[in-house]
Amino acid sequence: MISAGEASGDLHAANLVKALHRIDPSIRVNGMGSDKLREVGAELLVDCADIAVVGLVEVLANYRLIKRALNKLADAIRTSPPDLLILVDYQEFNFRLAKIAKQQGVKVLFYISPQVWAWRPHRVHKIGKLIDMMAVLFPFEEKFYRNANIPVSFVGHPLVDEARPDKTRAECFAAYQLDAGQKVIGLFPGSRKGEIKRVLPILLETAALLKQKHPEAAFILPVASTLSIEHIEAYLTRHAQLNIRVVKDRPYNVMQVCDAIMAASGTATLEIALLGIPNAIVYRIAPLSYFILKRMITIDNIGLVNIVAEKKIVQEFVQQQAKPEKIAAEIDRILCDDAYRARMINELAKVREKLGKEGGSDNIAQLAYSMLSTTA
Repeated sequence: MISAGEASGDLHAANLVKALHRIDPSIRVNGMGSDKLREVGAELLVDCADIAVVGLVEVLANYRLIKRALNKLADAIRTSPPDLLILVDYQEFNFRLAKIAKQQGVKVLFYISPQVWAWRPHRVHKIGKLIDMMAVLFPFEEKFYRNANIPVSFVGHPLVDEARPDKTRAECFAAYQLDAGQKVIGLFPGSRKGEIKRVLPILLETAALLKQKHPEAAFILPVASTLSIEHIEAYLTRHAQLNIRVVKDRPYNVMQVCDAIMAASGTATLEIALLGIPNAIVYRIAPLSYFILKRMITIDNIGLVNIVAEKKIVQEFVQQQAKPEKIAAEIDRILCDDAYRARMINELAKVREKLGKEGGSDNIAQLAYSMLSTTA
């Protein structure tokens, strides 16, 4: 069984399943995910599209849906225990599922470490009691878990393999009806409905300001697999003059045509870094959620690209700092200040080096298969 609660986890889980099937095509997979897991043959007991939320207030607002999903997976574990439960990120939900699995004697592999090193680090010992193995994406995470005497394996980041276009830049310009000579600005508002509600309006207002200074600029917005184009387009009616290209395509195809990107904090910031596209990070959650979380977080930056770099190489516009005027000024600098743009591209290349070599999905599949073999 695999449990993935949002678009990025769905993608990583799907690539894990593909790699597992290369090892042993007879392995059967069920659980929670979305389109990507469905495409590789997993039986979805729960589609995660409706419960992909972030923030304490947002979780409470969707509590019934989340609880229903948890109960359905828990019932499946109790009535037909899997040989291995693989939990992909989505930590609070998945830790509850892990507790149920352990009660049933099911082995638990947690893939993509919760950021306990960023907030509430004391929780690491509780995590150790719920899992049999932690598979981590970053080298510094391996040291963190080893120091806590928790079984851990550094498998490398799957995005090193995944973050690449499958079309040429010219093909994408033609498909998106863009002119090769014009500046293209990407709007990446996230994969959750709550992110769309809070982040997309900010990006649209920023785009309107940029359009005044760069009338020739084009704007493009890729729709995450967990969202519908109709849901996105409902926010665009007040900004028809921007003529935003809304596309359903691999995000990497979209990223490669962009001169600059405004992105919601999350996995996308790391994907953008791997493609070397200068960008700015934008994020806003419910005020109460922010008030609480701000007092728990022990690191300076929230953007994954900055966390990996161990310094701020991409500007972050979070909560009250997420003002269209400030974001527009940063994107304008990226577009117009050649030296600033070159420095950022150089720093993004260093982040890619830190993420290691290819083979992350194969590594996690080998680890999962070894746990399946010992179970058998």
